[in-house]
Amino acid sequence: MRILIITAGSRGDVAPFTGLGRRLLDAGLQVAVAAHASFAALIDGCGLDYRPVPGDPQGLIRDWSRVASREEAQALTRAYADGLADGVAEAVAGGADLLLTASGPAPLGRTAGEALGIPVIGTYLVPAFATGAFALPNARSTAGGPGPEGNLAAGRDVVRRAEGVFAGAVTRLRAHLGLPGAGASSSSGEIRPVLHGFSPLVVPRPGDWPSRVEVSGYWWPARPDGWRPPAELVDFLQAGPPPVFIGFGSMAPGQGERLSELVAAAVGQAGVRAVVQAGWAELSGWGDDVLAIGDVPHDWLFPRTAAVVHHAGAGTTGAGLRAGVPAVAVPVMADQPFWASRLYELGVAPRPVPFQDLTAEALRDAITACLSEPAHRRRATELAHRITAEDGAAAVLTHIGSGGAG
Repeated sequence: MRILIITAGSRGDVAPFTGLGRRLLDAGLQVAVAAHASFAALIDGCGLDYRPVPGDPQGLIRDWSRVASREEAQALTRAYADGLADGVAEAVAGGADLLLTASGPAPLGRTAGEALGIPVIGTYLVPAFATGAFALPNARSTAGGPGPEGNLAAGRDVVRRAEGVFAGAVTRLRAHLGLPGAGASSSSGEIRPVLHGFSPLVVPRPGDWPSRVEVSGYWWPARPDGWRPPAELVDFLQAGPPPVFIGFGSMAPGQGERLSELVAAAVGQAGVRAVVQAGWAELSGWGDDVLAIGDVPHDWLFPRTAAVVHHAGAGTTGAGLRAGVPAVAVPVMADQPFWASRLYELGVAPRPVPFQDLTAEALRDAITACLSEPAHRRRATELAHRITAEDGAAAVLTHIGSGGAG
């Protein structure tokens, strides 16, 4: 069976599918991943076939920060979605017997699957169905008031807006593939089954979700074949007590100098060592107790740290929980405030520090609070034991083996 995984966005939107893809490959399936060109080496390095999808998510995030109006932002997003539609059509035309699609490009994957008669399974990294249990990531507010009704109304608004982002691209894609005009059948909400790749210990499956919508457990990123830790990093780790990890992933491109100064000051004031991951912000390390690094597998690095300071993206949040270390969440946008709140509610982190409120003093205080409260590490250790016992990829394999798509 030929499996095509469709995803789009930043590294955190791609890396979990390398681990899922490897599990499928080990089970005897052929696996290709359709993603942006900047992730070709990552996918190839994990032994998976790569199919290109247009788009520059780093440039899109940078351009969003510079626009003068909501209309300009919407125009940028529409252009990005149109490029994705063309890429998804070409990737699927390259051959597949089953599509696995992330939540973002799901309307496009559903449309391509409909046109070519290929079943589709949703493989989502964030909660994507409205529920009374909590407000979905990206919720503007609990529009119906607090409580279940407000959560449900806010969630439905999130779903409508997400579908709206791709509405024009879906219309173009349907016309290109010879399908009738968009209707209910083209909605990503019609994809079944849908499996969410995070732990039910982190976000339990709401009882009011539709049938065949599940929470499977995390799909951990694969390490590229032959990877070895940089000698400089190994030496730094051995030269003193466990450092604090600090990284903002794909966030804050172009703000590297300001953030590097801020981080250096916070680390010095907190009296800790730090490993700083450059990320798209291009952070640098200043001082003898700070080391700047590039991409390093989180499953290797995080267990060797005292705490992890990050933007609370879904993947980094999961990696920190897996490692059993406490966290400081600095959410920037999108689903990040949701995961940051979950870390606080789970007891593994102090209150989040929103990125717009980040100062050297605020970061210093958050790091100090994180490290000085033993309950954070104790709870993180407890959760890690339970999360690592889960097998999220097995649920996907079960659905594939049972012919559960459709």
